[in-house]
Amino acid sequence: MPYYLGIDTGSVSANFAVIDEGENLIDSLYLRTRGDPIGAVKRGLSELSAKFSSNLMSKVGVTGSARELIGLLVGADIVKNEITAHALAAIKTHPEVKTVIEIGGQDSKIIIIRDGIVVDFAMNTVCAAGTGSFLDHQATRLGIPIEDFGDYALSTKNSARIAGRCTVFAESDMIHKQAIGAGKGEIIKGLCEALARNYLSNVAKGKEILSPIIFQGGVAANLGMKTALEEALKQEVIIPKNYAVMGAIGAAMLAKNSVPSKTKFRGLDIFETPTATNSFDCDGCSNTCEVVELKVGSSESAYLGGRCGKWEEAR
Repeated sequence: MPYYLGIDTGSVSANFAVIDEGENLIDSLYLRTRGDPIGAVKRGLSELSAKFSSNLMSKVGVTGSARELIGLLVGADIVKNEITAHALAAIKTHPEVKTVIEIGGQDSKIIIIRDGIVVDFAMNTVCAAGTGSFLDHQATRLGIPIEDFGDYALSTKNSARIAGRCTVFAESDMIHKQAIGAGKGEIIKGLCEALARNYLSNVAKGKEILSPIIFQGGVAANLGMKTALEEALKQEVIIPKNYAVMGAIGAAMLAKNSVPSKTKFRGLDIFETPTATNSFDCDGCSNTCEVVELKVGSSESAYLGGRCGKWEEAR
């Protein structure tokens, strides 16, 4: 039976999903990138190679903030943005979905769906307040495993008032509340409420949020955020079973439905091939594009980052 692989690589995690011809999830992985997305993808491919043969992977799709780089590395059949991938997976899981809230490691987004079609979306701008990396940082500072954040938030009825519109102000408020004796549960609950307010007033501003509402991305593991969003919206928020790898599932679905009949996938054993990256400024014109070179093995190079396509064609 043929399988289809989806890879979603961001700043915090590299996620993998393997689906079958019926788009059923066969296997999935959620790995921390630790600042090395290529290394994380290689680790994931290594784990999958112990379970699957490369010739079983009919096609491969890639999404996430590092999608272009990872697409070159693995030989992706399709490289697609996160909005499309997350929306597709949400519709597959909940066909009647009207709103998707997705909060990942470095960005957050809202996707508005009507009758199974994406009609609007928005993403956060420059501030990382409410994203997974910010919550990871606060968990470390408070000495609490990030996996326990939700339990702390739900352990108390009271919450400390935290400013959530800026990471600097939020951290300053948390330090102040600790100094005057607020408990960790109250601080974390207040932080979740602040981040929910920030999301709704920033990312979701002006959007018509209708049920069913699906909450996906790594931050959906924090039940404190789910509760805070429900209280702010006064509506139920649904967390799908595979919330952490929905982008990868969508990428696998896109790969399955892609046009090319023959896959470009290099194989699961690409993790054994030495790779290296470096960047340089192209002096071919006044744009002075910063071009990234990905070396795969000793003889093959791929390029990305140029505006005119000259380096991409030299691949």
